[in-house]
Amino acid sequence: MPVPPASSAEPNPRRPAPSGLWRNADFRRLWVGQTASQLGEHASLVVLPLLAVLTLHASAGQLGVLRAVGQAPILLLSLFAGAWVDRWRTRTTMVLTDVGRALALAAVAAAGLLGGLGMPGLLALAFAVGALSVFFDVAYQASLVRLVERDHLVRGNSALEGSRSAAQIGGPALGGALVSLLSAPIAAASSAGFFALSFLSIRRIRGAETMPERPDEPPPIRLRIYEGLRFVVGDPVLRVVCLASAAFQFSFAAMMTVYLLFLPRELHLSGTVVGLALAAAGPGALLGSLLAARLPSRFGHGTVLVCAATLGDGVFLCVPALHGASAVTIPALLTAGFVFGFGGQLVNVTVMAVRQAVTPHGLQGRAAATITFAGMGLTPLGSLAGGFLAGEWGLRTGLLVTAAGMLLSPVVMALSPLARLGRELPAPHDLPPAAGRTRSPDSIRET
Repeated sequence: MPVPPASSAEPNPRRPAPSGLWRNADFRRLWVGQTASQLGEHASLVVLPLLAVLTLHASAGQLGVLRAVGQAPILLLSLFAGAWVDRWRTRTTMVLTDVGRALALAAVAAAGLLGGLGMPGLLALAFAVGALSVFFDVAYQASLVRLVERDHLVRGNSALEGSRSAAQIGGPALGGALVSLLSAPIAAASSAGFFALSFLSIRRIRGAETMPERPDEPPPIRLRIYEGLRFVVGDPVLRVVCLASAAFQFSFAAMMTVYLLFLPRELHLSGTVVGLALAAAGPGALLGSLLAARLPSRFGHGTVLVCAATLGDGVFLCVPALHGASAVTIPALLTAGFVFGFGGQLVNVTVMAVRQAVTPHGLQGRAAATITFAGMGLTPLGSLAGGFLAGEWGLRTGLLVTAAGMLLSPVVMALSPLARLGRELPAPHDLPPAAGRTRSPDSIRET
């Protein structure tokens, strides 16, 4: 039986009144900080590999290790980050991670300029930046629920995901331009500046966060992680979100492995055109973010989820049929990328709003981290599966099979309670009882 939403608790005189979303000064500060942080993060994903190649003359194998080390914290630390965020102010977590990433990139820049940077040091700093980014990403998702009214969740997620999409487009391009115009070490210092800007904006958040009460004797962190896993697995809506995310991430990783081979080898496209085909998802994602603020309240959250996932994931079924002149294939690839980005972002924003709505305040971070862990944890296996299929069955067949596999995600959603969600967001769901809990995680306090 659903518990009353957090907004039904005692009114907080310091919390912004339920006026327009953009009149909430703390949301504006969060949006500016999150946008700057995402720009710095996505720029560094290009700057650090280029620094390794241009300054340290890294081999292909070393570059692969560098990328893997930077991505490893998603698997290693997501669950821990969720448990951490649920016990501390998200503002504090975001400010500390911004400072840490700025210092790490400043250290990279200084060591590079002074000639003291080696591959072991770069690997350590790349891991540090990746680890701090995991904590920041979990914290900013939980912070929205604590800072804005329930009725503004979809619009707030739309704004935050829109800025993240813009950063995914502009960040890598900006990082590459900085390396070309200046140098790789100076580009790393410039990336640190984005995290400093995020720090300056987020530290100005003044509103009290609606937070769960801390028990007198907090359970060990492994039990808090288990409680988050148990809640997600036991909740019918979040369980489906987890399964759909895992199915998508596995199939998408497999499809992208084949796709990146298919474009240059089967369609004989240049590296520039391949980059354009991949970048086409960005403008589509921006449009999806804008429409995600309106479509669910008009057509229903379940309808938008199933239709957007079917459209975005299904469009790649057309790609294996492409042959012939680039005058036909390039516009088709750009269209496919745009549609994929549009549908995918509609799903991302809507799912995030649903997840935030049904999750009690005391489990926001752990729920987000659990779903991220379950989805992203299968990407290495998906990449291996894609390479195997491409080698055994050929590029066209492999691409067709992996693209069809992406449709597992909307099928899972269509056969689940997610498809029946209406125009209103669902109420928070009950938390299963846990031994040793002294207070309900749904009880809130202001800090």
